[in-house]
Amino acid sequence: MKVKQCGRVEQQTVLMKGARGCTVRWLISECDGARNFAMRQFELAPGGHTPLHTHPYEHEVYILEGEGVVVEGDEEHRVKAGDVVFVCPDEVHQFRNPTPRFFKFLCLVPNEAMQQPPATKAECQVTAADRKQ
Repeated sequence: MKVKQCGRVEQQTVLMKGARGCTVRWLISECDGARNFAMRQFELAPGGHTPLHTHPYEHEVYILEGEGVVVEGDEEHRVKAGDVVFVCPDEVHQFRNPTPRFFKFLCLVPNEAMQQPPATKAECQVTAADRKQ
């Protein structure tokens, strides 16, 4: 068994093309002996977002704090603390924070995902809201 305090896990800037104001903490991973899944905590600053992207694996998300928007293709879903999100494999998606407060969520992915990097879409630097303007 391994027990950690989340705040002591290194917070890293997400460097993926199309990300803005986005950090990640790898809470549990293969480095900890987890053979099947990785648990990550993302934090989006006000106005921040993940890239608009897709990948061949599912992931499960639990909203910890704040409010945000999950973009699914051309649809937007408002989410808040306590909500859960299931992202299907190959589904184009993005997490955005249009609020003045930080938006935090847990994201669980299979470890095999680390060998399958996500593909950002050509419009990854433009959010769904920008496309509607």
